[in-house]
Amino acid sequence: MSVIYPLNIHSPRELSAVIARIGADPRSNAYFQPKRRRRHLFVESADFRAAAYLKQELLARGGDAVVARHVIDGKTDRSDLLLIGTDGQLDALLQKMEAMDCWGLEDLRKGLRSALRNTALSSWTLLLPRGRELRLDGLTKIMGILNLTDDSFHAASRVKGIDDLLERASDMLRDGADVLDAGGESTRPGSDPLPAEEEIARLIPGVEALRRAFPDAVLSVDTYKGKTAAAAIEAGADIINDIGGFGLDPDMLSCAAGSGLPYVLSHIAGTPSDMQNAPAYGDLLSELHVYFQKKIEEAERAGLERERLILDPGLGFGKRMEDNLLILKEVESLSVFGCPILLGYSRKKFTGTITGAEKTDDRLLGTAAISALIEGRVQMTRVHDVRENKRALLMARAVRYA
Repeated sequence: MSVIYPLNIHSPRELSAVIARIGADPRSNAYFQPKRRRRHLFVESADFRAAAYLKQELLARGGDAVVARHVIDGKTDRSDLLLIGTDGQLDALLQKMEAMDCWGLEDLRKGLRSALRNTALSSWTLLLPRGRELRLDGLTKIMGILNLTDDSFHAASRVKGIDDLLERASDMLRDGADVLDAGGESTRPGSDPLPAEEEIARLIPGVEALRRAFPDAVLSVDTYKGKTAAAAIEAGADIINDIGGFGLDPDMLSCAAGSGLPYVLSHIAGTPSDMQNAPAYGDLLSELHVYFQKKIEEAERAGLERERLILDPGLGFGKRMEDNLLILKEVESLSVFGCPILLGYSRKKFTGTITGAEKTDDRLLGTAAISALIEGRVQMTRVHDVRENKRALLMARAVRYA
């Protein structure tokens, strides 16, 4: 009997390896890669005639589309869709759509083309001061958390003075941190805002000390205030990590745009003081995408180019446990914006709820499990425990590239 079995082929590298093993002409790679996987692309609220047309055209090419029940008989005006097809089938659909501008198909064509182009991106090079670069790709990088506060939710992460800061930073870099993220204000649920002057007094001496001690390290500053960000940039920060999506301080957007630095654009519902007061969503994924689309457009109008953006869906920032889990499951959906993705889940409450770990000290295993699950799916993870999460990433990576 012949030996026949399925293979998990998710990446171009994996398909190339099988092509080489079989001994096929390497030039055939270009023809097989578009057939490597079937994509599932969700489309919200299309004209029912466009939905019927897209389903028909995909079926003719070997794909398919899921549409609402009454699309076929015209008893509904609009329908969500799930497009199902290979890259090759979807590219062929795009070519056919070039001749059709009715029923909103022109807008759908632009959106589909953008989604296919952006989700194909696999690497980004972020420009840093003094001619340095941060390259993000399919190997998930680590951002180590340095809390220059006395009230961060995970007590063990609170830095006690400059000497402690430098020792922790040195350990993180040795253990595999790619970025050091320093913050001077806790944004845990229920926290009250800190005056910018007090935040600056806490944070800037630490940023200056880190830059002197580690001149080539990539330093991120965790703040939602434009004044604080400007002071941190002057002190040597390389990245602005704003949990507020430039919505908590009117000065942040102009500061970020004028800085020339990479900027972490995050989602938050509310403010740190009230974000966990009964958060609710009708359709979380769609609302996240509308939020980021509007924010990216606003950023670009202000001179903050998309090429400098890193997207963070804000786990725990106005999210229920089920919201956090859905984001983790479907985080690749954000790849349609063409930006690298950052996730922060380290020792957060939902990891303790699921694992029965009430204290933050007991949430490391749950955190490391998420790191293993998201390895290669996002470009960076923000964690308290660099060594343990780095090992989880390495183990998951070894299996993925076996």
